[in-house]
This record gives sequence, structure tokens and C-alpha cells, in this order.
Amino acid sequence: MAPVFRSSHALVTGGGRGIGRAIAAALAQAGATVTVLGRSPEPLRAAVADGDAHHVAVADVTDEAAVKAAIAEAAARQPIDILVANAGAAESAPFHRADAALFRRMIDVNLMGVVHAVQAVAKPMAERRQGRIVAIASTAGLKGYGYVSAYCAAKHAVVGLVRSLALELAPTGVTVNAVCPGFTDTDLVAESVDTIMKKTGRSREEASAELARHNPQGRLVTPAEVADAVLWLCGPGASAVTGQAIAVAGGEI
Repeated sequence: MAPVFRSSHALVTGGGRGIGRAIAAALAQAGATVTVLGRSPEPLRAAVADGDAHHVAVADVTDEAAVKAAIAEAAARQPIDILVANAGAAESAPFHRADAALFRRMIDVNLMGVVHAVQAVAKPMAERRQGRIVAIASTAGLKGYGYVSAYCAAKHAVVGLVRSLALELAPTGVTVNAVCPGFTDTDLVAESVDTIMKKTGRSREEASAELARHNPQGRLVTPAEVADAVLWLCGPGASAVTGQAIAVAGGEI
């Protein structure tokens, strides 16, 4: 792959595993200097050791002060040109059992985690009149799913944030977009499979098929497919693309 991002510094939250790790690896392969941010240092260091990233920043995305401090330290090495706000979490429960604490957890990590990271980079990007911001939302930000009302609410909020912020930053040349994967072959989906198995008694194959059936292609999306969409949005050919929520879901949306 040509070094499209040779002089760029990219920061990926939740970059130690799953979709975030795939995005970090794709950006690094395309020539970017990549900082991976997360709350657990071990997978972040593993990403660096494997050549999928260059620097580690440790912070819990729900902690505003920690995120801003970690991103400021990363930006001191080199201004951040690309932010991929990927960190997220999902919890399931019937709505009547989804208490306020569950809603707050989903909002804190899935929405406020994006807000904290974006607030740390948006002003410097706007001042330099260049930058790419991509939030990894979900098809749950574009449609509803049963038993994950809090998660869907948070991801819908991320899409709304992206659309609003894109308008504010459009005059500066900074683009803001969301990528919305369907069920993707990651640890997060593996946990959902475990939950289905526990609650229904189905086999792992049956539980996986229950999730894959949402995709008209009849399969799970791969992290690399999500990373490819992010790579395009961050590249020069997407400079007029902003405020979009792009589904990577085999036709589900």
C-alpha cells in the first residue's frame, strides 16, 4: 500500500483489540504514525510490539481529564491529524430491567468517550484547518435492536453528534464522519454469543448464526472491512465527505 499518510499522526481510542486494532494496523501500514489509546496497557503494548502502532496512551475514555491529558501528551510529540474514536462497550437487558445506571454506563463510554476525545483534538485541527475525525458508531446508531435499548440510544447520540459537529467544522476543512459496522467478528460480539448461549442453551454455531442473520450476506463483518472504510474517510479523496454515517453491514441498513 502506498504511504498515503506518511506525515500524519493518527490516534485510535480502543486501539488495542478488535476493530480498533485493525484500524490502527491499517493506518500504520498506510504510513501514519499511530498512537493507540485505551485503559488496559497490555493490548496497547502488544499492538506496538506487533508493528500495528507506534505509541501507547493509557486512559479510560469515560475520564475526561485523563483523556485530555493523554491526548495532549500524544499531540506534544506530533499534532494529531486523524482521530478515530472507536472505544465502546455493549450491555444487554430487557428495557424493564435496564436501570438508570446501565443507561449511564452506555452513555459514558459510547457517547461521552467520543465527546472527550473529540474535544481534545477539534480546536487544534480547526486552527490548522486540517483534520479527520471518525467515530465508530454501529448499525445500532441507525436502527433499533431489542434488548440493547441503552446501547442503541448511545450510538444514535454519536451519529447525531457527528452530524452536528460536521456542520460546525465544515468551514475549517476538518471532516467528521461515523462508520457504523454491523455485527463484526470481534471479542465484543463473541461476548454477545456467550450471552445468547447462556440464556437460550444454543450452541456457539447457532448463537453466531443468530447474529449473522441480520446481515443479508449471511455472515459477520470483518474488522479489516471496517478499517478500509475508515482509511478511505481519512484520505484525500474524501475531503468533501462529512457528516455521514456509513454502514458497513452487508446491506442490513
